[in-house]
Amino acid sequence: MKIRKVITTLDEIRLEAGRDVEPPIRRVITAVVFENPHAGRYVEDLSDLSDLSVEISEMLASMGVGQLGGRPVHSYGKGGIVGTAGELEHVAAMLHPKFGAPLREACGGGKSIIPSAKKRGPAGTPLDIPVHHKDAAFVRSHFDAVELSIVDAPTPSELVIAVAVTDGGRPLPRVGGLEVDGILGEDGLR
Repeated sequence: MKIRKVITTLDEIRLEAGRDVEPPIRRVITAVVFENPHAGRYVEDLSDLSDLSVEISEMLASMGVGQLGGRPVHSYGKGGIVGTAGELEHVAAMLHPKFGAPLREACGGGKSIIPSAKKRGPAGTPLDIPVHHKDAAFVRSHFDAVELSIVDAPTPSELVIAVAVTDGGRPLPRVGGLEVDGILGEDGLR
């Protein structure tokens, strides 16, 4: 794998609607930009990308969780952008078969599916990475997204793969539904 760059962003929300957010909510994105070995050609077997995704997931998840300063992970998500010489299936091969287990492990578990987003585009293409609670997808206060945009990536022959983690839901939630203290954590839904 030829990595060109690794990006980490930390968004810490301290004030919302004129009200203090206590404790502040941290939302972290870690992403890697690397050469797509299948850019510009059709390849039937994408298992090399799936195998590579384990190493990438371990690296990104560890970096992202580390930015939370020891606070537990509440929400997670993943996403990717493939350059214009690649296919959406290249991102899918990275994100789906094997990527989840290392991310869940770094997050201290996770019963819920890991929401994801995939795009193809030129450098600077924005990606909204969906996130929700790691143990119960129906916790409405944690339905959210974080945005990633890298001004010089992906080039046509690159992939951008990203992980998002948070230590809280949206600030000042008030739309009802299942709350964090009511999570059963049995089926990934409630």
